[in-house]
Amino acid sequence: MFTNKVILVTGGTGSFGNYIVHRLLKKDVKEIRILSRDEKKQYDMKIHYNNNPKLKFYIGDIRDYSRVEQVMEGVHIVYQAAALKHVPVCEASPYEAVKTNILGVENIIRAAHKSCVQKVICVSTDKAVKPVNVMGMTKAIQERLMLSANHSTDNKGTVFCVVRYGNVLLSRGSVVPYFRKLIESKQKITITDVKMTRFLLTLNDAIDLVMFATENSIGGETFVKKAPSTYICNIAKVLCEEANVPFEYTVIGKYPGEKLDEILITEEELPRTEDKGNYLIIHPWWDKRVFADWTKEYGSGDDIVEDLNKIKILIKEADIRAAEVHVEKGEFSKI
Repeated sequence: MFTNKVILVTGGTGSFGNYIVHRLLKKDVKEIRILSRDEKKQYDMKIHYNNNPKLKFYIGDIRDYSRVEQVMEGVHIVYQAAALKHVPVCEASPYEAVKTNILGVENIIRAAHKSCVQKVICVSTDKAVKPVNVMGMTKAIQERLMLSANHSTDNKGTVFCVVRYGNVLLSRGSVVPYFRKLIESKQKITITDVKMTRFLLTLNDAIDLVMFATENSIGGETFVKKAPSTYICNIAKVLCEEANVPFEYTVIGKYPGEKLDEILITEEELPRTEDKGNYLIIHPWWDKRVFADWTKEYGSGDDIVEDLNKIKILIKEADIRAAEVHVEKGEFSKI
């Protein structure tokens, strides 16, 4: 799958980019191209990997079609992870989210068609499912653009697919680093809603999902990894126990565009959903097969992990994996 291939990772200096580069360098790839906007992060990443000759860095923005076209020339596989992903930022500047998450993604598709790329794997989010905020709405359109690109008259054989997952443990702006900062500064934990739930996924899990999609996609699928979930309060309890401080919190109310529970698969997608063990594959609407593998919406409120030791083990694993890759100040850009 990867031998002697040229890989492009857009948004390649973020958390996903660092992790997939770490994984791809273990394979016999010919070249990994990093397209991102931040020269400082590119410099840090270059130093971290000891100026590895397989890594090529390109400053640019997926909003700029001509730059995307240049960088994609001769590429075999594209991992599209460039996005505006912070919910409050997208709420405050919705058209900026449109320009990156929708128009920028259309640039990726056009350039992939022109360069006859073999596969494009697009990173999406649970917030694209029944979206209630701008980020989720733009990512939902991104998913549709990617899947429909398989049927474009410009397509000469490129396979387009989507991977969809929830917030990742240790991502910047997520609860683990945020709660740790509050605890370190001796402040009370702030909880938006005591009933709020989220999936528990490590970046390693996310990359496993992406690799599964790369190997198994034939065009138009949405890939989901099964993951445990828990109440945000339970995560706070584990982190307070970790720091040996009492669990004390203040309820501050939900942020604009914030859901109580997240959803990975809707009832509309159920007949097209195939269970593949650790993974679920949502087949495209044009695939006429019907499955009975999954019978209800897949939401973070369905199967709550109450065992704090299990949550502790997941967070510890995330910490170990984080130490393997270059991460500024020990945190990740939000996925």
